[in-house]
Amino acid sequence: MKRSFLFSLFFLFLFIQDLASIESNEKPVPIQRKSKDFYYLLQTPHLRKKKPYSWEKEGVSLPKITKEFFRCRGIAQNAPRQIDASKILSDCAGGTKHPLSFVQGKEGVYAVLLDLLNFVQKKTGKQVVITCGHRCSLHNAYADPSKDNLSSKHLIGAEVDFYVKGMEHEPEKIIEIVQEFYRQDPETKNNPEFTKFLRYEKKTNVATPPWYNKEIFLKLFRKEEGRDFDNSHDYPYVSIQVRFDRERKEKVVFSWDLVNNPSI
Repeated sequence: MKRSFLFSLFFLFLFIQDLASIESNEKPVPIQRKSKDFYYLLQTPHLRKKKPYSWEKEGVSLPKITKEFFRCRGIAQNAPRQIDASKILSDCAGGTKHPLSFVQGKEGVYAVLLDLLNFVQKKTGKQVVITCGHRCSLHNAYADPSKDNLSSKHLIGAEVDFYVKGMEHEPEKIIEIVQEFYRQDPETKNNPEFTKFLRYEKKTNVATPPWYNKEIFLKLFRKEEGRDFDNSHDYPYVSIQVRFDRERKEKVVFSWDLVNNPSI
């Protein structure tokens, strides 16, 4: 035990001697610089605004609204609805199983609805949420079996219900933007029949008097109004109905022939 202790002291002594030898041999080495060397001056750092991600840029993340957004929202798996003791309604198989309405012989919806909704998206930078576009006759009855709904323009691709994500409780602003479309559209901006909106004073199913010009009829449904199967959300929403077909220069009036006959 004593011998191992002495060996440890001996090796510790040698280690200390080596350290002393290393320190005594150390010499400072000057830094050699060339005559043309210079120092870079560092600028004072400043806070920069974060660049938006691609999905945050206005218009980038918002898909263009096409007729596909108007597909019927029926679902075959929905439970049958008991209307009265003798009447039970089933839902349709959905818009992927049957076509849209036919406008001027082509499957689709009235083009002005697409123009208006895309204009709203562009002006707000926010997504338009279509709650009800086209309805087939089966889903139309299932969604709202009331007599007033039998002649809904949803059946002929001439009506849309929607709200704007992030502006759910500001439907009046959306109404103003829809009206602004006609003041900017080259085809209508100098025509008071389109730029001037009147108020509809007759009784309707909404408390707010609707607005209308030659081409469209605008309704504002408050959160307690217009609740049906497709509009079962808690938000106010806007409804646009087409009154006049600019291409054919004729009124758009509901008829069952338009619902059932693709050639019209």
